[in-house]
Amino acid sequence: MHPVSAAIDDPAPSSDSREDVPGRGPRRPSPGKRVEIVLAMVLVVVAVLGVVVVRNRLEVPQGPAAAASPTDSALRATGLPPSVPPAIANLMGLSPVPVTSAPSFTLVDQHGRTVSLDALKGNPVVLEFMDPNCVDICPIVSQEFVDAYRDLGSAGPGVVFLGVNVNAYHTDVASMKAYSDSHNLSSVTSWHFLTGSVSALRSVWNDFGVAVSAPSPTADVVHTSVVYFIDASGRERYVAFPTVDTAADGSSYLPAGPTASWGKGIALVAASLR
Repeated sequence: MHPVSAAIDDPAPSSDSREDVPGRGPRRPSPGKRVEIVLAMVLVVVAVLGVVVVRNRLEVPQGPAAAASPTDSALRATGLPPSVPPAIANLMGLSPVPVTSAPSFTLVDQHGRTVSLDALKGNPVVLEFMDPNCVDICPIVSQEFVDAYRDLGSAGPGVVFLGVNVNAYHTDVASMKAYSDSHNLSSVTSWHFLTGSVSALRSVWNDFGVAVSAPSPTADVVHTSVVYFIDASGRERYVAFPTVDTAADGSSYLPAGPTASWGKGIALVAASLR
């Protein structure tokens, strides 16, 4: 998900522009500022609705762990792997879901190889939806995947890490390869950044309840950020919802501690599904 761009500048003040003056009412936002405010509201609504759609699709329980502070180690949602500490589960927004077969799909990865979700049975799968042009939350999730792979040690190659492209304007294999290389995902031997035709991608988004908004090639891509954990039998077992902090300049980041904890949590959940 990209942050709101500051590309829309306020026009020069018109003759009827005014500062707040007693008796004259507040200064009205300029047209450019109103557009920027509307865009910001749209981005927030899409992001929030995306999480709601995923939770409703999977009937994710709204237990105490989902609302707990990341530092609160006393609360745990039922049905989570015992190996995952409550504080990490809370940080991840980790939730169990009804055990059902994950929707099947077939796409191509960053090497142009055909990858079918059904063909990956026998291995746990960690699935996320990513934009190859993203500069905020997707790179952070990518680092968490790299950390998780490292934390898994010798078991790492037995866990498949998948990313599904959400950018309908950049569906070429080369873009998936460039992103994978630039964010060190190529060091994960079981990593696949999947893409395909726009219709094929939209089908996968819809099947997994992922909302995507990108009104033009130059607009920011806004999408649901969700991690699916699929067991070795191809069944959905858990979901988690990545988050980031926002700096004063609008850039996104996550401190090293939470990033490492996310990586550890992903590894622990994946290991429990082998």
